[in-house]
Amino acid sequence: RTSAAKHCTPRPRRKRTQAPPPNPRFTRAHSEPTPMPYPAALKTSDQLGVPCPKQRPLVVRTLPHVTADQRERAQRATEYNLFSFPASLVAVDFLSDSGTGVMTDLQWASLLRGDESYARNHGYYALLDSIRDVFERGDAPQRIVNQVLGGTDTDVEGMMEAFLATHAGGFVNGGPAQLERPNCFIAPQGRCCESLLFQTMQEVMTARYGGEDGGKGIEFVIPSNGFFDTTHANASAHGFHALNLFTDHLLQEFSVDELGMSNPFKGVMDTKRLREVLESQSATRVVPMVLLTVTNNTAAGQPVSMANIREVAAIAAEFDVPFFLDACRFAENALFVQQYEAGFRGWSIPRIVTEMARYIDGFWISLKKDGLANIGGIMCFRDKGVFWRKFSDIDTGRDVGCVIKEKQILNYGNDSYGGLSGRDILAAAVGLQEVVKQPYLDHRLQQTNEFAGALVRAGVPVVMPPGAHAVYLDMSRFFADRESCFDDFLGVGFTLELLRIYGVRACELGPFAFEWDQKSEEDRKGVLNLVRFAIPRNAYSSEHLSYAAAAVIELFKHRQCIPSVKIVRGANLHLRHFQSGLRPVPVEAPMPYICDSGDGSAVASASWARSLHREHSQHVLDLLQNAAPNVGTERRLGGADL
Repeated sequence: RTSAAKHCTPRPRRKRTQAPPPNPRFTRAHSEPTPMPYPAALKTSDQLGVPCPKQRPLVVRTLPHVTADQRERAQRATEYNLFSFPASLVAVDFLSDSGTGVMTDLQWASLLRGDESYARNHGYYALLDSIRDVFERGDAPQRIVNQVLGGTDTDVEGMMEAFLATHAGGFVNGGPAQLERPNCFIAPQGRCCESLLFQTMQEVMTARYGGEDGGKGIEFVIPSNGFFDTTHANASAHGFHALNLFTDHLLQEFSVDELGMSNPFKGVMDTKRLREVLESQSATRVVPMVLLTVTNNTAAGQPVSMANIREVAAIAAEFDVPFFLDACRFAENALFVQQYEAGFRGWSIPRIVTEMARYIDGFWISLKKDGLANIGGIMCFRDKGVFWRKFSDIDTGRDVGCVIKEKQILNYGNDSYGGLSGRDILAAAVGLQEVVKQPYLDHRLQQTNEFAGALVRAGVPVVMPPGAHAVYLDMSRFFADRESCFDDFLGVGFTLELLRIYGVRACELGPFAFEWDQKSEEDRKGVLNLVRFAIPRNAYSSEHLSYAAAAVIELFKHRQCIPSVKIVRGANLHLRHFQSGLRPVPVEAPMPYICDSGDGSAVASASWARSLHREHSQHVLDLLQNAAPNVGTERRLGGADL
């Protein structure tokens, strides 16, 4: 210390005998503040005519510029198969909404808390309890997943109480009941759950009805409001006849002016035909299950009303047949019930989901849809319910859940991870909590309404109103002014041109995907002629939808030049749209290559001809030259010239 510092003594602290007087500038008044005034004519946020944003992106990916020529070369190299086309060359991808969405920030955060233990990782307990929250507890969730995410699982006693509690009588047994009567199964995705279920059912039905011929003389029929392609394939591969019972009003017109105001619930099952199928059971015709898909993906993504769920459940119960849901889009279906079905307007989404679950014996979900995850699936059935009673051998003590669990372990590993990483399991547990949030679902429906509305106002035939996950074009009406057959596969030709010229990928769900040419006359009645634009969750903005709509509208104007398609390899393969080879066939006559100019005449355009497939361009140019040999390849043609 310096000499100067020696003389520096600390200043004595003054003692306060009472609190300082309050500063009026920072004192909160005890009375309620007066609301800020605003003009009576000022619109609120709900009255602006545009929706309020419900999310914002945190990560983006820049897309490369890809030319039509480059995409055509890729199509040739992949045999014109949409599922083999490189995703990096696609501008807007509507091929599927399965696992293609963007996870929420809470799901991304959950990845860091993933537990990769081989047996009974903490994500397993969190996922099981999220299923109970969503399908059993409704507005009274326990959200054990939050305990895991917050790190409070260091409370050993609390963790043991949450993880080891006994649950029985519902869709997810816990504690000893889950070991004795397992009824909830984790798998890599929904079709794996379907395979586990149908394989087990096949073994039981064959043993029960097989006899000397192994049951070959018996038809096992599963009626549904609509089998999706992979569900149909799984059922057929295990010996079941998948029967679609669409409602009669599925393709009835719906005014775009009614969009967002009402919904006719076109995804329902025809219950009159259901009763007829159940009454037709005999020694050679058996119905082992009734299936309802929500929302109805095959039937243009249309929703199913609560009234229809209740009616189907009552009929199934009358005939003592298990009633299952393909619940891949259960939350979206609940939104339609909430918004458009009488008596449910004030209900929360979780409450509606639990009400739907009251009437069923079991369900499966691809967590890649309404689990908001990139991978995963679950299958559950009610403890000691109709399915358990019908497919368990009570006399020998053979529990059907134990049979399914054996197959699960053989195919996908230990039952507590089911072929998934611990990170994926925890992300799915969070996703089930996220998907029932009102703002997310409102935004989901807003996007499909926006996309469908733009197309319909331009005259494009859309199955209206749209569902919440996709917009479907009615290709029979799309090509109504063109002579064609179902096996011309014009819907596939449309998707090929849309991808080649504009980089927009959609999926034909019609005669090609559902193998119309391979079916009987009766089963052909269950095949629609649609092209689906499935919107990935949380991934696209209005910019993507506007671009895609403009591309579809432009192709619709020039639909006469869209090629038909031939199958050159794999026509007899199951699920052939995933793996077969195709070849576009150009329109033969010159007439379709003459563009309507809008004033009664027509325009023959060389630039338009160049937009066609390379091998057909010269043929079209020759036709144009022959039509107008003295004036080149750009001229206006009158009726006499045509």
